[in-house]
Amino acid sequence: MTKSFDAILSKVKDLPVKTVAVACAQDEPVLEAVKRAKEEGIANSILVGDADKIKEIADKIGMNLADYEVIDEKDIVEASLKAVSLVHDGKADMYMKGLLPTGTFLKSVLNKEVGLRTGKPLSHVCVFEIPGIDRLLFLTDVAFMPYPTVEEKKCMIDYTVEVANACGVENPKVACLAALETVNEKMPVCVDSAKLTQMNIDGEIQNCIVDGPLSMDIARYKEAAEEKGALGRRVAGDADILVFPDIHAGNLVYKTIVHMVPCKNGNILTGTKAPVILTSRSDSVEVKVNSLALAAVVADRLNK
Repeated sequence: MTKSFDAILSKVKDLPVKTVAVACAQDEPVLEAVKRAKEEGIANSILVGDADKIKEIADKIGMNLADYEVIDEKDIVEASLKAVSLVHDGKADMYMKGLLPTGTFLKSVLNKEVGLRTGKPLSHVCVFEIPGIDRLLFLTDVAFMPYPTVEEKKCMIDYTVEVANACGVENPKVACLAALETVNEKMPVCVDSAKLTQMNIDGEIQNCIVDGPLSMDIARYKEAAEEKGALGRRVAGDADILVFPDIHAGNLVYKTIVHMVPCKNGNILTGTKAPVILTSRSDSVEVKVNSLALAAVVADRLNK
């Protein structure tokens, strides 16, 4: 089982080198990340954007642009469409956001002619390496789906299982989180979680073990499961995937971990024809590099 981002980086280096298309690449942290990705054998890059600004930043950070294809396009909308079309046409394996508004970037992802839409809902998957936890944790959805339906949660699980598989985690354990570990008909989250568990038992959700509703303590800690008499649950104390009931719960947990725990993380947008790297402006270069590595292993699996 893959337990760290170092293991993911090692896995990437054994795969054919992938190429990422960057929309509006004139962003210093993004260029630092793709520079490191090139140096570490994670991915090559095609940089689409304002060539003059890209060169200015590249000179500043010691980046040799002779090692990269640069496509000059100063209009941000056109730059995003040119970049995503490279992935759509098979000239790149992954798509990454640079210096442009998230809304503009997502419009390019969903563009009917050159985008990466599949007809399925998009969802966000975040992967954490946290000290004291003996495995990678996969969180969904912490940034994209506000109030997912049961069917949307099924998609979230399917996507995240695929990401976990790409990272070397086979048949992951999935916890559908709620405030309770019992079904309360007055709490829709609990009812949804029970439905997802049954869908897994019936074979509608495959390649994983789903259990819910589960409180966070039972999902992640054996001691809590034992104290509450829940060791017989399908997922008790060793969940790989945490499925949040809504964006509020997911985002609060995500930001608590990021800002209060010395962790590593990376994240991608899923439900697309190819992995999409949608990191925040506030994310560190390391997070962007981890996200590139994560996208690379997922792209390799999708290609197969």
